[in-house]
Amino acid sequence: MIAELKFNPMTPQEYLDWEATQELKYDYVDGEVFAMTGGTIPHNLVALNLASALKTHLRGTGCLVFMSDVKVQVSENGPYYYPDVMVSCDPRDRNATALIQYPCLIVEVLSPSTADYDRKDKFARYRQIPTLQEYVLIDAEQIGVDRYRRLSSRRWDLQTYLAGETLDLTSVDWQDAIELLYEDVQFAPALGNN
Repeated sequence: MIAELKFNPMTPQEYLDWEATQELKYDYVDGEVFAMTGGTIPHNLVALNLASALKTHLRGTGCLVFMSDVKVQVSENGPYYYPDVMVSCDPRDRNATALIQYPCLIVEVLSPSTADYDRKDKFARYRQIPTLQEYVLIDAEQIGVDRYRRLSSRRWDLQTYLAGETLDLTSVDWQDAIELLYEDVQFAPALGNN
């Protein structure tokens, strides 16, 4: 969930210097900063379930799995985002301390307030990362995943996964039942159901 914070436009370096002194995390897009607010319990559980499964799967491979406290740099001039889950297998990120530059996988868990932005604007920006091979959007309100896989520098394939299917993440050679992502998640009752 994002809440806009009003400031004069910042350069990328001003943002990095300023944010290092802040208690909250802030995305940076086109000179503006946006405070990152907390998510729901289902949102958190979905991200944790995937990150845990990937960490176990990738142990000993040199790949690093990150959760929402680590930012990704799309380019030298930004934007900078905090994905819900991210994986880098690139040795250039092994010793990073402030941000990741070479992810192969980025995952966003959707919330109603950010879903359109994550699908459109954020994905358009993430596609600029040359090392990114997959972008995954996970619905936190019902079982459903959209996986975008890079086919070439300008072409991406969309695969939608529903309940009962196996999610396949080729960037990290991982697959498992989609229900694994939703372990312990309690969905809110649909409106009109008593």
